[in-house]
Formats: sequence, structure tokens, C-alpha cells
Amino acid sequence: MTFPSLRNRLVASSLLVFGLVAAPVLAAPAAKQAPPAPAAPKPFNVPQRTSFKLDNGLEVSLLPYGDMPKVAIQLVVETGNIHEKADEVWLTDLAGKLLKEGTTTRSAEQVAQAAAELGGELDVGTQEDESHVSIEVLSEFAPQAVALVADVIQNPAFPASEVERLKGDLMRDLAVYRTMPQVLANEMLAKALYGDHPYGRRLATEEQLKRYTRDQAVKHYEANVGAARSRLYVVGRFEPAQVEKVVREAFSGWRAGPARLKNVPKQKVAKSVLFLDRPGSVQSTVRVAAKALPPTSEDAVTLDVLNTMLGGYFSSRVTSNIREKKGYAYSPYSNVSEHPEDAYWVQNADVTTANTGDSLKEILKEVDTLRKTPPPAEELRDVQNYLAGAFLLENSSRMGIIYKLRYVDLHGLPETYLKDYVSRVMAVTPEQVRAVAAKVLAQDAMTIVIVGDMKVVKPQLKVLPPKLR
Repeated sequence: MTFPSLRNRLVASSLLVFGLVAAPVLAAPAAKQAPPAPAAPKPFNVPQRTSFKLDNGLEVSLLPYGDMPKVAIQLVVETGNIHEKADEVWLTDLAGKLLKEGTTTRSAEQVAQAAAELGGELDVGTQEDESHVSIEVLSEFAPQAVALVADVIQNPAFPASEVERLKGDLMRDLAVYRTMPQVLANEMLAKALYGDHPYGRRLATEEQLKRYTRDQAVKHYEANVGAARSRLYVVGRFEPAQVEKVVREAFSGWRAGPARLKNVPKQKVAKSVLFLDRPGSVQSTVRVAAKALPPTSEDAVTLDVLNTMLGGYFSSRVTSNIREKKGYAYSPYSNVSEHPEDAYWVQNADVTTANTGDSLKEILKEVDTLRKTPPPAEELRDVQNYLAGAFLLENSSRMGIIYKLRYVDLHGLPETYLKDYVSRVMAVTPEQVRAVAAKVLAQDAMTIVIVGDMKVVKPQLKVLPPKLR
């Protein structure tokens, strides 16, 4: 309960004493005014980056940005789970964790302390296509931070004393993932789309993790990490000449290592429904997927618009349908998963078991409608405004800009990509959305995965088109 302040009570009492408080008069409601039209989305004015390449192949991008006295530094190596063999799943992850465990001249504690003294925290990450070492520090410490990143990536100690502990961490992660239907659905989908390609191997086995050794991690690092596969990004407030000098001093002696290696998959088209039985489950985890356009396609931006309209934001068609209208799901969403020269679109949803079939029917209905009928101009404009605004927000931080630059560089996109993205989004037409939907989202080229109680779910699938049963 909110109580009036003492001053307000005294004022009200005085008005009553002097007879100045009149009985309330009911006024006619004011006419409701339409909100002002939103302004046109602003383009993203990309700061000019200075790029150069060392003799060992390391590519460097320096990009002054912002007024805050901080700088983000990230060393990206074009390697990850993509370069694992069938019996090496998550070996990249183990090697990445070991990178934080010290260098040949500093212990793990000393590395962490050095980062803290610069005002930051060192981060090491491994993904399917890339791995990174990064830190964000106060601007005055940019040279020291560059040197720290160089030490960690070039001189890892890989201490044998830490291997079993880190393997134990990975095994606990694996045990948790094996209980999560969303992770299991993603694993099934990846296997269906990519087969024996590394993209099709999402989860290691406990047996694999147990037999990994320090020597295997070192060998994997040496076979896949080097300057020729790497890019260094420095974004924020810093002295360019000073930072360039330190970069050349810290990285010129790094071995070139292996050249960049493409391993583009050939996606399979399952044209079927795949099941994983979870008896008694009150929810079904659903994936509806199709091969999509790679980032280099001239229609990739239109695909972004299409994905957002279908399931990529809260006001999307699928969300409005199976969440808001039907109440079958809480947080369905769709996305385009991208790799170099490869991509797939997927609608994700956790739905009530009793409504699994109806949920799939409604998802496919929304897809089919957009394949046949261009969206209304007003709906399209809402999606375009959302994408334009989200893009600007994503580029409002130092690390945000680095991740956008990484995207451009990994996929070989032109330097104008970031500058032109908003205008390209706003130029998409309703017919272009329909045409890309018709091209990409054909029902006979879809893979559907269901993790749930099969005895309850299977009878419901009669609602699906015959080609998908």
C-alpha cells in the first residue's frame, strides 16, 4: 500500500479547512490519440577498421570504438569441433579448458591474477567452427592484455595434474545433458542432417572422455592451432600505433601452424519423423527442420526476415498460434543455424504431450501459408523494424562488434555487409519472403524430431500430411 507524504496530507487538510476542495466532477474521456509513427530505422555506421597480416598468417583488425575507456581483445582460431575425428568428440573442449590452466611461465592462478590486475577476466571458448581467447580491460592496459592473450594461446602448459579434474567436469556436463530432452532432440536432429560429419556429433560418450590423455590434447592443439588459422580483433578505446607495435612483438614469433581447412558437409534430407521415447513425459520436445541458405546467398537477409516472421521473435506467427491462441507451448522459437557454406532452419518447441500432433499441424500450417501467400505489408514492416533495432543493439558493445566482424570474416562476406544490413532488411518485399519460403521450406524436405511419450504421441501424428508420417 502507498501512503501520501506528510506534506501532501497537510496540503489536503488545509484545503478542506478553507473549503477549497470541491466534489469531483466527471469529465468526458479525452479522445484517444494515435501514437506517432516510428522513425525510419537508422543504418549501422561501421567504424573503420585497420587490418594487416603478419608474415606467419595472423590477420589483425584494429577498430577504435566508443567513448568508454575500455578495450576488448579477442584471438579467434578457425578450429573447433569441426576438426575432431569420430573418436575425438569434445577433445577440442578439453584442450580449450586446459588453455586456462597456465602457460610455460605462469600458473593458472597467475594468469587469472594478471587478468584481474588489468581490470578484466580471461575467457576461453570453443565452438563447432571457431575457438577463442578473449579479455576486456581498461584502455590503459591494452598492450599488457594483448601480451597476455598471446602468452596463453602460444605457450600453454597443459598441466597433467589438471587433466582428470577437467575430464570430470566434462563428464558431469555430459550426464546433465543426457537428462535434457532439448539437448537430446538437438543431437538427433544433427545426426539426421549431417550423419558422420563432425556437425552430426553433438555429445561425447563417457568412455571417450575417460580415455583422453594430456598427450592427445597437446597433439590436437598442435594439429589445429596456429597463426595461419587465426584472427586478432581489438575494439574500443586504445592507441592504434602502440597496440599495433605490441601485436607485432607478441605474435610475430608464433608458428604458422596448419592452413585453414574447409570441411563443408552434405546435408541429408530425412523426409521423416524421428522419435526418442520418454515414457510418462508431460511434454514433447519438437524440432521441425529444413536445409537453408548459407550466409553468402543473395537471399540470406530475406531468410532472416522469413525466420523472424515465422518463429524468430515473440510476435511471430508460430508463437502467436501455438502459445498465445492455443496454449500448447510456452516459448517456441525458430532460428537459422549457420556454418561456412551451410545452414539449416529449425522451429523449436516444447509442447504439451496431449497436443503434440496439433502443434506440429499448426507449425506446418503456418509454414505452408507463408509459402503460398505473401505476408501483409504491415506485418512485414513490424518484423523489419524489429530486426533493424536488434541489429543496432547487437552492435552497441565492443564484444558485440567483434562477434559481427567474426561472422563477416568466417563466412567471407564483403566489408559492406554490416553497413548495408539494415537497408537490405528494410528493402525486402512480401513477395520475396513468400518466394524464399517456397524455396526453402518444402514439406517433403523436412526433418521432424520428437522426444516424448511415444505411446501417447504416435496416434496423434495422423494429422500430419501423408508424406511426413
